[in-house]
Amino acid sequence: MIIIKTEQQIKGIRQSCQLAAQTLKYLSSFIKPGITTRSLDDLASEFIKKHRATAAPLNYRHYPKSICTSVNDVVCHGIPSDKVILKNGDIVNVDITTILNGYYGDVSATYPVGQISQKTQDFINHTREALNLSIQSLSPGETLNSCVGQVIQPYVEKFGYSVVRDLGGHGTGLSFHEDPFVFHFNTPKNDILLKPGMIFTIEPMINASPDWRVTVDPVDHWTVRTRDGSLSCQFEHTVLITATGSEVLTKL
Repeated sequence: MIIIKTEQQIKGIRQSCQLAAQTLKYLSSFIKPGITTRSLDDLASEFIKKHRATAAPLNYRHYPKSICTSVNDVVCHGIPSDKVILKNGDIVNVDITTILNGYYGDVSATYPVGQISQKTQDFINHTREALNLSIQSLSPGETLNSCVGQVIQPYVEKFGYSVVRDLGGHGTGLSFHEDPFVFHFNTPKNDILLKPGMIFTIEPMINASPDWRVTVDPVDHWTVRTRDGSLSCQFEHTVLITATGSEVLTKL
């Protein structure tokens, strides 16, 4: 069931989304060669606690850390670790979800580590633009598929990339994950009418090859990687459908 949020709920969700975005911005200044993903997790945890909020991922279905840090071929749900040291040429997605006064805010972005190739920078730019184009098309009366899957998939495929199909965005705000599930490729499963008061994430996971297939780590049961070892990139915003269009709640 898709929950249409009240004005009071929207206000609370907006505040949590702003905190998530502030946390992400704070962490971005620490992303450089030599830092461990565990250090990023510690910094995020301290920042979120300082603002009287909690990190939604911590202990969610036994997830052991406060944020997700997904490096290179890791699509999502990378677990921060002392053993993962960022090096020059890497890319890393940092995914933040906060709970503030009972409301959830969810955001992520992919960052270069040190100097990266122009090809990799283009990949990051194109993934970010795919999200932006989708958000720009959102409007009440349109369908979720026409504004997300039908926008993102053709855009990224013209560069030889692919859209991960096993994972997607989701409703959020009152719970971590709510209806609807948001597919980022063209599918009639997302022929859902957009209405004012709907809040959900758009978070395309794009692989830098035509192969969209992924694998889940058999040991930690969380880390998702590209099957062919290609890079993967993701950007995410939490958005609100308004009477005239949309509002990006996680935009600072």
